[in-house]
Amino acid sequence: MKVRVKKELIDGILSYSRDMHPREIILLLRGKAGNDIEVNEVVMPPGAIQGLGFSGFQPHMLPFDLSIVGVVHSHPSGSSSPSVHDLNHPYGRITMIAAYPYRSVDDVTILGKGGQMLPFEVVAQ
Repeated sequence: MKVRVKKELIDGILSYSRDMHPREIILLLRGKAGNDIEVNEVVMPPGAIQGLGFSGFQPHMLPFDLSIVGVVHSHPSGSSSPSVHDLNHPYGRITMIAAYPYRSVDDVTILGKGGQMLPFEVVAQ
C-alpha cells in the first residue's frame, strides 16, 4: 500500500503543530482509499481535546463518513515512533504522526493499522 498526501496538507499540518506546541494536535484525514490511499483534506473532529502530552476525540460523535481514512496527531516530544496507545487504538486505515520540530516532511511518519511504517509520497495536487 502506498499513501499520497498533498504538499499543502503536510505544510498545514506542520504549521498547525508548530502553532499548538507544546499541545498535541489531532485531526481526521479525509481522502480516497483503495489499494493505495490518497489524503486530500483534514477535518477537526467534534469535541477534539488537544492537551499537553495527549489528544483525543469521541468517535461516537462523528457523522458517518466513508471518506475518513485515518488520523494525524503530533508528538511534541519529538519522537516519531508510535506510542502504545497509537498502536492499540487506531482510527481508520492510517495514522500520521507529526514530530517536533515540525519543520519538514522528514518530521512526518505514516503507519498502517498494524503499526507498520508505510511509504508515502508528497504530491503537488
